[in-house]
Amino acid sequence: MKNYNAGDKRSAVQALEYAATQGHTPALWKLGRMYAEGDGVTHDDLKAFEYFSRVADEYADESPDSPNARFVASAFTALGGYFIDGIPNTYVKPDLRRAVDLLQYAASYYGDPNAQYDLARLYLDGQGVAKDARQAARWLNLSAEKGHHQAQALLGHILVNGLGVPRQSARGLMWLTMAREAADPDKDEWIIELHQKDFANASESDRQAALVYLEGYLKKDR
Repeated sequence: MKNYNAGDKRSAVQALEYAATQGHTPALWKLGRMYAEGDGVTHDDLKAFEYFSRVADEYADESPDSPNARFVASAFTALGGYFIDGIPNTYVKPDLRRAVDLLQYAASYYGDPNAQYDLARLYLDGQGVAKDARQAARWLNLSAEKGHHQAQALLGHILVNGLGVPRQSARGLMWLTMAREAADPDKDEWIIELHQKDFANASESDRQAALVYLEGYLKKDR
């Protein structure tokens, strides 16, 4: 990691590959991330998939309190994402049932916020599971409470508009405000658009109530 942080990613990969042969969980995970993102190596989703698979296969029973738990949870979440669409021209084919199982495990056992968000999206779209907005909102809320800004935005939009759940406009605006504050303008344009649209359509009383909710939420977190 010293080599990686210094910009010498070639040496970092060699060291990580050696550590991976020794079963070092963070090294396996880091190599998966590097190949998934093309970070210091040629982008290769299949190699990423295989590194993540090693983590999931070898450490599936890792305790949620273990120092390695976050790497294992992230590996399960990444694998779930790959099974949603498959990897073109490889043996990894779309398998929504498998994707749901993997994400469910990471979301439930490890409480991984990315898995909770991805699982919620599947429930919203009815992919691999029966369409269920209430179940989606439940997973989004768990993820949003952990600071996942995409989950906050989507939950907020659902609550503001009562999309399959009881309408809670002010609380939804609170989540959208938090998401907008954390959004990256270059990557999260959809969040900014949702925020603008829902706030423009909201009543002044709902906007004021959202500020009260937000103040209370931030005080609770201190």
